[in-house]
Order: sequence, then structure tokens, then C-alpha cells
Amino acid sequence: MSDTLSFPLSGELVDGGHRLVQRVYYEDTDFSGLVYHARYLHFLERGRTDYLRCLGCEQSALVSIDEEGLVFVVHRMEIDFKAPARMDDILTVTTRTEKAGGAKMVLVQEIRRGETLLIAARVIIAVINRSGRPRRLPDSIASSFNGS
Repeated sequence: MSDTLSFPLSGELVDGGHRLVQRVYYEDTDFSGLVYHARYLHFLERGRTDYLRCLGCEQSALVSIDEEGLVFVVHRMEIDFKAPARMDDILTVTTRTEKAGGAKMVLVQEIRRGETLLIAARVIIAVINRSGRPRRLPDSIASSFNGS
């Protein structure tokens, strides 16, 4: 992949989900020159946040969407580390919705370097109100995630 390629800052919606391109910087690596395992959480979070943004769901606005507020929190995350990334690698973070409805969403994410799968993750997101209590995901938002 050429270093001169340009991509939208928030990534882009693609058939079935979202794609975000990120470069690995020195700060992402450990003493071995490989991406430190916890840094992958940052890449995955950026993918989820920009997926929401591209769907028109600004998290800062959702907290005051109505009298209850709407907040997304990670409830559970399963990650399979398949292969390492290194400094200057160009990574593609993909995010797609497996389920959105009720008081949760399930998102499936991958991080790839070219065609090589580096990380596979499944993330369960709880939907809560400003007080931290579960709340239903409004149908209009659920339909955005479900592609309706």
C-alpha cells in the first residue's frame, strides 16, 4: 500500500460496516519494535467511534439525546491476536454490526495489514443512560447499525 494514499479522517462506511486506515507510530510499539498488545484496543476504539460518527451518531450528542441520555460502554471484548504489526505499518480497522437492539450491540472488528489478519475481535456494547442504568437502544439508532 502506498504511503501517498489519502483516506477520510473518520474512515468510510463500506458495504456491511466501516473501514478506518491507521498508521502505526513509534508510540504504539514496545521495546521489541512490535505493536504493544494494549495499543490494539486504541485502534479498535477509534474504529468503533468513527463508525458511530459516520452513521451520524455523535457520542457527545447522544448523552443529551433525551431526558435519560444514551451512553455506550464496552461490556465484553474477545480478542484473538493472530500476527504482530510493526512501526510504519498501514493498518485497516474494519467494524461491522452483528446485532443492534434491546440494551446491547454486538460489533465484530478486524485489524489487517494488507490482506493479513492481525486482530479479530468481538465487542459487546451495553447501552445505558446517564445514571448508568440499562436502556433500550432507540429504533432509529438500531436501524442505522443494522443497515435499515
